[in-house]
Amino acid sequence: MLRTVYSEDHEAFRATVRDFIEKEVVPVFHEWEQLGHPPRDFYRELGDLGVLGIEVPEEFGGACETSYKFQAVVMEELSRAAVSFGDYSVHANLILPYLMSYANEEQRRRWLPGFASGDIMTAIAMTEPGTGSDLAGMTTRAELSSDGSHYVLNGAKTFITGGALADLVLVVCRTSPATPEDRRAGLSILCVESASPGFEVGRELRKIGLKTSDTAELSFTDVEVPVENLLGEEGKGFSYLSHNLARERLTIAIGVTAAAAAAVGFATDYVKQRTVFGKPVASFQNTKFVLAECAAELEAAQVLVDRALELYDAGQLTIADAAKAKLFCTETAGRIIDKCLQLHGGYGYITEYPIARLYADTRVSRIYGGTSEVMKTIIAKDLGL
Repeated sequence: MLRTVYSEDHEAFRATVRDFIEKEVVPVFHEWEQLGHPPRDFYRELGDLGVLGIEVPEEFGGACETSYKFQAVVMEELSRAAVSFGDYSVHANLILPYLMSYANEEQRRRWLPGFASGDIMTAIAMTEPGTGSDLAGMTTRAELSSDGSHYVLNGAKTFITGGALADLVLVVCRTSPATPEDRRAGLSILCVESASPGFEVGRELRKIGLKTSDTAELSFTDVEVPVENLLGEEGKGFSYLSHNLARERLTIAIGVTAAAAAAVGFATDYVKQRTVFGKPVASFQNTKFVLAECAAELEAAQVLVDRALELYDAGQLTIADAAKAKLFCTETAGRIIDKCLQLHGGYGYITEYPIARLYADTRVSRIYGGTSEVMKTIIAKDLGL
């Protein structure tokens, strides 16, 4: 079906991003996988390209775009080439809304220019060992000093995307006890500089996919965080996190749908070229039927994503809407990519083929940002169940 969500400006931007990926990323991507992340200076290249500052106000060095469609274009082009920009998505798609919505003017002046240029890379630290999705159960604490000048932060976090290279980490912590009525009360967000004494990066966690996105354990031992680094108001951390969930889940839905589209493209090209019993694999009825199924499922996912993208730009995407998009698109993409890998035969399991990378990278989409089971709970609640 004809897609109508993008304008000529979006397509011109797409051409620029595609050219950059082909010249600057594809030739060295295997080296990044071995390293575990892109070189630190690469993020400054993204800053020069304007990718990191798309939505940053002009006075801080950004393009001040209000539409999320430009970020969607970047994600689609990365999936098309079966590569990534490392920790770009967390930085630009997840962290920026917190800074734009809750940072005060002084904090914006301090952080946003470096955010847009790539001189300051960011991460967000929520998950703790043993708590998983239960954010209300976190034990990382920050106590206000007796003179009120700083917080003293203690605790540990795990599964932190970008944690190894981040210069500024948004740490969700408990600044006051929970109440019997609300376990989520008392959570705050502190913006912690990674150079602070007592801030330590622990193990870098090796994953089966997303190998160019560093994932680390973090620990905080009596880290002094100036009160000027409190994001928003004390005790409102959970509501801030909830406010950004729709965008986070839309981001995941966009990425996996683009990955599924890439998988169909890779599989279609492969079966046309590969011969079995003297005939192209594409000539067999099973091949045609499998790819027909994939194309139909992909179309449904794409229509859902495009509608959600329009709603988000209009400020009308609800948490339940985003949960539906994430659930449907991640589950659908998993099926499509698995079928496309099967059509590659043994070569689909070889990492030099992009379908193998898509397969490994996409699996986590049904886990992070809220598991599929959590999405079903949200949707059921929206149904009044």
